[in-house]
Formats: sequence, structure tokens, C-alpha cells
Amino acid sequence: MKLLLARHGQTEWNADRRFQGHTDISLSARGRAQAHALGRALRGRRVSAAYVSPMRRAVETAEIALADAGIPCTPIEALRELSLGAWEGCTVDEIRRQDGDPYAAWLRAPLDCPPPGAEPLPAVRDRVVSALERIEDAHGDGDALIIAHGGVISVYACHLLGCSFNQLWRLRVDNCSLTVVHPPRIVTLNDTRHLGEDLQSQHFRSDFAVKAP
Repeated sequence: MKLLLARHGQTEWNADRRFQGHTDISLSARGRAQAHALGRALRGRRVSAAYVSPMRRAVETAEIALADAGIPCTPIEALRELSLGAWEGCTVDEIRRQDGDPYAAWLRAPLDCPPPGAEPLPAVRDRVVSALERIEDAHGDGDALIIAHGGVISVYACHLLGCSFNQLWRLRVDNCSLTVVHPPRIVTLNDTRHLGEDLQSQHFRSDFAVKAP
């Protein structure tokens, strides 16, 4: 079986480069269009069950992508986005203007230089890996769809690759992208071909991320 990991569609805070974390934000019109495109891409897959973060942006993405698909969708608390502590609600530019540019330090080493009050990345890994292993054990046949968040998918990918969480933001995970995992192997990372040029991510962090092959 495969795990199909999809990031939620874009929100207005994504478009504004505003940190979300645990803040519960709805999809924008663009995000809803991305979710429709994701749904079309899933029609050719053998999806037997779906699991979703309980956060509104992920639930809305699931509802749109799976409309009329007849696939059960189960919310799992452990798939929620990682907390960004004191940065939530702030824009990238606001954090960059703080003394010493803590945003740049976080990009270079998110494990060593987290936002104040943020959820530790090893704790995120533990809850996410545990949840996905339970999903894997429950589905011997067919594929399981997981609709979650960029941080969640990136942490899981780092875990599978065996790399330091200081490399976390070198992985690109766009809104409504698909990452396919045949545990423990990553088959594809950040596939956005189904979105087309019109719905591709508008804000790619080119100052620190590298595109996966």
C-alpha cells in the first residue's frame, strides 16, 4: 500500500506569508480551486480511506477533494500542524525585522533556532510517525490519503530520509501537492503537476529551499 500525503490548499495567510501553525484558518478562493484540482488527480488512485488533520484548512480541502467519492474520512488530532509559538499571526517581514533576524536563523537551523514557544520538532515527529504507522498497519490493500500540513509532511519526509531536522526547510511542500510514500521509501515528493501553472504556489521560499528532483 501507499500513503498519499497532500498539503491543504492555500489560505489568505499563506498568500500573505503569515505564520499559521495552530491558528485555525479557512481556505481562500485559490485554495478551494487547488482542492478541486487535487480531487481530480485522486480519481485515478486506489484510495480506500482518507485521514485528515482536524484543522479547518485541511478539513475543507478534504471535503472538496473527496466530494462524492464515497471514501470515509477520519480526523486525527496527531496530524495537526506544528505550533509556531509566538510567531503565529506575524508575517515573515515582521519576524525578519526583529533583532538578529530570527527568521533567517530558523530557516538555516529550525531544530536549533525554533520560534519562542514552538512545538519541538522531535515531538512533532513522534506524534506524526505514530499516527502514520497506525494508518499503515490498518490498510494492507489500497492507498490511504492523508490531508495535512507542510510542516507535518516535511517532518515525516525528514524522518524517512534520516536527515537532521535542521534540513527541514530544504524540502518543498506546496499547497495541495502530493507526496507519495511506499513506507519506508519516498516515491514522489511535492508533485504539483495536477495544479497546472495557474494554481501553482505563489510564494516559494527560494531564499532557503531547494527543489526536490
